[in-house]
Amino acid sequence: MARFCCFGASFSEFTGHGSTASGKGKGCHGQVKVCYGYNLVRGMTKHPMEDYHVADLVDVKGNELGLFAIFDGHLGDTVPAYLQKNLFPNILKEEEFWTHTDRAITKAYEKTDQAILSHTPDLGQGGSTAVTAILVNGRKLWVANVGDSRAVLLKGGEPIQMSIDHDPNVERSVIENRGGFVSNMPGDVPRVCGQLAVSRAFGDRNLKSLLRSEPDIKVEDIDHTAELLVLASDGLWKVMNNQEVVNLAKRYKDPYAAARQLTAEALKRESKDDISCIVVRFKA
Repeated sequence: MARFCCFGASFSEFTGHGSTASGKGKGCHGQVKVCYGYNLVRGMTKHPMEDYHVADLVDVKGNELGLFAIFDGHLGDTVPAYLQKNLFPNILKEEEFWTHTDRAITKAYEKTDQAILSHTPDLGQGGSTAVTAILVNGRKLWVANVGDSRAVLLKGGEPIQMSIDHDPNVERSVIENRGGFVSNMPGDVPRVCGQLAVSRAFGDRNLKSLLRSEPDIKVEDIDHTAELLVLASDGLWKVMNNQEVVNLAKRYKDPYAAARQLTAEALKRESKDDISCIVVRFKA
């Protein structure tokens, strides 16, 4: 995967990180100008940082691709770290990527999950959510996700949720038909077999017979009415709704400043989880 050296990005996204990460970048050509910023903050839990991300602009076969993702791990950081390095390359290797992008993304998600499961001795029993966004030549936006990390597009002045939160209650019938159950303990969120708070995820070998790794996919044209895109882990969405997030983000022309302010606001609202946020700004 070739890179454009003129993008000026901080490329920490392809290496493991401990507690925090931040940076920004911008495109130097394309039909729509793109700039982005990101900020990741470790939560107040005892375990190490389990959120990973990708934020990059690359040249593939003469096309400019914006690649953005948030991976929120659980029971360790090995699976999100694996996704950070492998999921986008796997998507772009699919023969149908340029002709049937949705099918290519679905196949790559499923193949990547199978690879994770086959490497369980190395990667452990944990898992990860994923929300990925691919911007093609600044005009077409593809978003896919498993789990509860979320992407929201501000277009025409309105927030458009580009991903689906995979709540165990929503997919209860699927889980029960596969022999599992969803717990609803007072003061807690719904969990698959009392353990996992999402109904779809990468990895999680012990619960895999009950979980799906098939992504929900949504596509949207990026035109002069599109202002920005926010991708974030549930550490942000637990304490802020879609409208609050875009209202705050659009105050800042610099997407890096917007990402920092969003994580700061989540901390102010006492979010205890890891908080990861990418803000992408569009300008026709």
